[in-house]
Amino acid sequence: MKNAALAVACVLTLAGPALAGPALADEPKKDAMPQGMPPIPKPGPDQEIFRSDAGVWDAKVEMMMPPMASAGTETNTLGCGGLCLITDFKGDFGGMPFEGHGTTVYDSLKKKYVGTWTDSMSSGIALGESTWDAATKTMTGSMESSDASGHPSKMRSTVEYKDAGTRVFTMYMTGPDGKEVPGMRITYKKK
Repeated sequence: MKNAALAVACVLTLAGPALAGPALADEPKKDAMPQGMPPIPKPGPDQEIFRSDAGVWDAKVEMMMPPMASAGTETNTLGCGGLCLITDFKGDFGGMPFEGHGTTVYDSLKKKYVGTWTDSMSSGIALGESTWDAATKTMTGSMESSDASGHPSKMRSTVEYKDAGTRVFTMYMTGPDGKEVPGMRITYKKK
């Protein structure tokens, strides 16, 4: 009896891995998505603009109303495995320190770039949507936020990519006569 129990224990010890093999093979892998879930997104052509924007940029800021010029630095980093662009801006505005922070992603359902922006001169978050025109190398969008007095504000913007190291952001506002006018222009040069 003792020998029979020993023999069964030896068979289970030696055969155990072979018997458990199929069961272990059916265990889900740690990186695999559960069945029925969509695949994890990966950066592609829609995120190429993020890769070109990544890095440190010198910024020349021109305000039109009231006329004023200043300088700053924009640092862009890829986040979320390359699916988003994280922007940090530091400079001055009329001699006062200024800093801003934004995020941009490509929304594959909307087929648009969507983003957020907040800075040291606003108490909320601006939400924006943009489209890319590869033929003109221009990003055109709109942004909604609150103005300095807390009233809702809508702006239009363009970013023109002049070359690999130069882009020009222009923000358009509604003037006193109700017509759209440029309110700010930032010329970026990649370091």
